[in-house]
Amino acid sequence: MLPTSDGKHWLRCGVGKERAPLGLSVSLRSAPQTSAGRPGLLSLGEPQATASWRGAGALSPCGLPAGSQSVILPVHNAEPWLDECLRSVLQQDFQGSMELSVFNDASQDQSAAIIERWKGRLEDAGIPVVIGGHDSPAPRGVGYSKNQAIAQSSGSYLCFLDSDDVMMPQRVRLQLEAAAQHPTSIIGCRVRREPPNSTERYTRWINQLTPDQLLTQVFTSNGPTVIMPTWFCSRAWFSHVGPFDEGGQGVPEDLLFFYDHLRKGGGVVRVDQSLLLYRYLPDAATHSVLETTIWTHRVRFLEERVLPRWTAFTIWNAGRQGRRLYRSLTAEARRKVVAFCDVDENKIRKGFYCHEDSQERPKPRVPILHFRAARPPFVICVKLDLTGGAFEDNLRSLRLREGQDFLHFS
Repeated sequence: MLPTSDGKHWLRCGVGKERAPLGLSVSLRSAPQTSAGRPGLLSLGEPQATASWRGAGALSPCGLPAGSQSVILPVHNAEPWLDECLRSVLQQDFQGSMELSVFNDASQDQSAAIIERWKGRLEDAGIPVVIGGHDSPAPRGVGYSKNQAIAQSSGSYLCFLDSDDVMMPQRVRLQLEAAAQHPTSIIGCRVRREPPNSTERYTRWINQLTPDQLLTQVFTSNGPTVIMPTWFCSRAWFSHVGPFDEGGQGVPEDLLFFYDHLRKGGGVVRVDQSLLLYRYLPDAATHSVLETTIWTHRVRFLEERVLPRWTAFTIWNAGRQGRRLYRSLTAEARRKVVAFCDVDENKIRKGFYCHEDSQERPKPRVPILHFRAARPPFVICVKLDLTGGAFEDNLRSLRLREGQDFLHFS
């Protein structure tokens, strides 16, 4: 960025090094939000909103036309995978205006040299490249890097990409088509996992959620129902919701953004094709987030979005996870728990769970029932896809409606 005589900052951009002001104003026009057209506990349907650059036929920064898109690529020590990642940007079959915005977060390896090497190849192919970064002793984190890459970028749509992942050639084209139809949604896609046998249950969950479950299963331990490396959205909607939290290591910036997105009425859409090779790395930044941190955010979101609508509910699982949820609730929410339910005869025979740490007198004693004797709505604390189908068969036998009679918190 270069200072100018009027105090503004300018960005040195891709081909031709044009100079354009940052922060082109964007308007978001919203009508009152409506429900998705059917009763349900979440009511997270899209508001009637349109997003546009101000001015007919306006150009975005760096001269990209309205409707163009930016690939947002934060980089930190990505040398082993960066060539393959950048090659996948070059191989996109999208025919419109596209740029790559890279922010190098204090990489100590050869990432910067690889980026510079690819800059020429991409710009020769008509893809401007914007490079930012810093060389401080320590990285500032993924949230900061994404925000910086977005701030220096130009497109009216944002395609997020992790530096260790690989896009299929049709990704930008197909997700842009979906984003144009759903201007207030986050667009995701199916993924192919690398190595293929890593996180098998999680990968099945990502790829097999139904359209309704993209909203009803937002409370599970798996995180956002469309995973961050597949996100695609309009810049106007991102600006309406964002930015990402910049707390650095240990902060689940994608989950926090996803929750804010839902709070503001955003939708969730998945392109049902595998458009990303999603690499599993045991030392990835996402693994630095403590499970207890995620748990706390999930419980608070459940209490905010769902429990105020219920006068009473049952926790499905009288074991460790169910009891943990009960103890994590506020006192007001705990008073709405009328029972635990289970299939374990030993737990059911005990008859009740006593909350020993409660300050109430007498201490709360919550009945433990067989699941067939319990009444919905249920908060389910049983992990999916772990019982050989037994839990899923039991749940289906009750003929309940997900999102109304039960939701998953597993």
